[in-house]
Amino acid sequence: MAIRDWPAGERPRERLLHQGAAALSDAELLAIFLRTGVAGRSAVDLARDLLDSFGGLRGLLDADRASFCQRKGLGDAKYAQLQAVVEMARRHLFESVRRGDPLTSPQATRHYLSARLRDHSHEVFACLFLDNRHRVIVFEELFFGTIDGASVHPRVVVQRALRHNAAAVILAHNHPSGVTEPSGADRAITQRLKEALALVDIRVLDHFVIGDGNPWSFAENGLI
Repeated sequence: MAIRDWPAGERPRERLLHQGAAALSDAELLAIFLRTGVAGRSAVDLARDLLDSFGGLRGLLDADRASFCQRKGLGDAKYAQLQAVVEMARRHLFESVRRGDPLTSPQATRHYLSARLRDHSHEVFACLFLDNRHRVIVFEELFFGTIDGASVHPRVVVQRALRHNAAAVILAHNHPSGVTEPSGADRAITQRLKEALALVDIRVLDHFVIGDGNPWSFAENGLI
């Protein structure tokens, strides 16, 4: 049965308008994005098939173009639309962080860093550079690969901080394994960066390890 033939109170679009987006399942939200199904399958049926095939919403959003477009009912147009939606969500989160003080809105900072770093297939080390009122100046991804003393160069972080006239930084990197517990190398490089930046009067406010679940905070665990 086509969605248009469903009772009005059960149609995803109408439910969203009356109850809000949070009331909908992943499949219902995806069905609104898809708009139409395929022969013999409604948009909700197609959405459920896709979520099952990709292992959930995260797998679908992370799928590369080839994997995405080979699925029945999808294609380049839908891939472009979905990537645009994901990028708009990231930019919305960045604006939320940039308008406030990361120290007084730590959850917004966590959400933004997770959105930017969580789904990389390799480790990425990044910095939020802040002004003297702890407002965000810019976010930069600086190093790629295994995060250890050989791959993260304090002088580069110092150079970028001075380039942006930053007064403080928040460090972040992801663990592709999903485990957020910091390694010995994570702890060592955090201390090296803290000491290097202190030489030019720039504070390290925190270092977040991004994985599955809530990011791990060095500051909250007494390591900054």
